[in-house]
Amino acid sequence: MINPFDDTYFMKKALDEAHIAFDKGEVPVGAIIVFKDQIISRAHNLTETLNDVTAHAEMQAFTAAADYLGGKYLKDCILYVTLEPCQMCAGASYWTQIGKIVYGASELDRGFVKLNTKLHPKTKVLKGVLENDCSLLLKRFFVEKRNLN
Repeated sequence: MINPFDDTYFMKKALDEAHIAFDKGEVPVGAIIVFKDQIISRAHNLTETLNDVTAHAEMQAFTAAADYLGGKYLKDCILYVTLEPCQMCAGASYWTQIGKIVYGASELDRGFVKLNTKLHPKTKVLKGVLENDCSLLLKRFFVEKRNLN
């Protein structure tokens, strides 16, 4: 039997969050955290809304997931995020000991890969899930933003 809850399914849920961010005028990054095939947190960028440079989608998702589980470690969880985590979010993922990170679009300038940010040794990474959809939403956001200015 095929598991309907695969990486593509969950990345689509993260993309739903990215669209919410887009509609709010936030950089359209969405994140969800999954525990045992159940979404336990949903988040999107809130840096403009909260006037807080640390209010990235991943940071919001980590806080909500830890609250849901009643503990700070997310060892048995998977983070799905539409954009490769930055150095700050990758660093936070280290401290959560998240089991796996799945991301869509790569962040070639400020992503954790380019900056050699260390993840927790047990964290697995899968990149490129729905990469085109994730990239197109980001590109659309910045094109529209430039055209307004």
